Amino acid sequence: MTTDTIGNSQRLAAKVAGVAGLLAFILVVFGNYVLLEPLIVPRNAVDTARNILAHQTQFRVALICFITYGIGAIVLLTALYVVLAPVNRGLALASALFRLVFVILWLIAPLNSLAALRLLGDASYLKVFEPERLQALARVQIAGSFDDYYVGLPFFGLAATVCAWLWWKSNYIPKGLALFGVISSAWCVFCAFVYLIFPNFNKIVNDYIFDSPMALFELVVSFWLLFKGLRPSPVVTMSHQAPNKNI
Repeated sequence: MTTDTIGNSQRLAAKVAGVAGLLAFILVVFGNYVLLEPLIVPRNAVDTARNILAHQTQFRVALICFITYGIGAIVLLTALYVVLAPVNRGLALASALFRLVFVILWLIAPLNSLAALRLLGDASYLKVFEPERLQALARVQIAGSFDDYYVGLPFFGLAATVCAWLWWKSNYIPKGLALFGVISSAWCVFCAFVYLIFPNFNKIVNDYIFDSPMALFELVVSFWLLFKGLRPSPVVTMSHQAPNKNI
């Protein structure tokens, strides 16, 4: 006979993962593209510094969005571990640890940004430096935040790849969606490593193509878990099979 092997804790964790995934996505998109990106002027440290000083609250709110994203990502990895551990505890733990490393590297970015803000401040010990030098150093700090992301991206991709594989094995979500997750996440890992070796790789493959397919997969899975939940995974249990009357 078949039986539903999904526990109540898994169902609850799936809902938590759905909410955390969606909120994390909204926070990072809002913080990066709505609040931070308009302040950054490519290859222009002076204008970037002026924008940040003129909109310090907006800059700091963006950092709060990034920090909150990190908190949401920790909630997400915990919930995903609860859901996927019954499928394969070792792989579920590996996925959680990969995502945790990414979160740690991600949270270095707000520290770099706060250091940039300090360099643009009016502290007396900064007066020994020329304003142009401080603006350039601040821009370097902000640029370093992107380095933090791309160093963490392989870990994020590995976490998503392992999760997608476990989704495929579990049948908790449609297999086609899980297969797309495996391919898109593995592609992200490949692109991240190539980009770190060859920095001009993004002139061949646009940066957004590195992780956008994987981000789309995680977003769709979050919607699925929140509104559809886990699909029953039929398992044949020997102890409940009907006896063979021919014996």
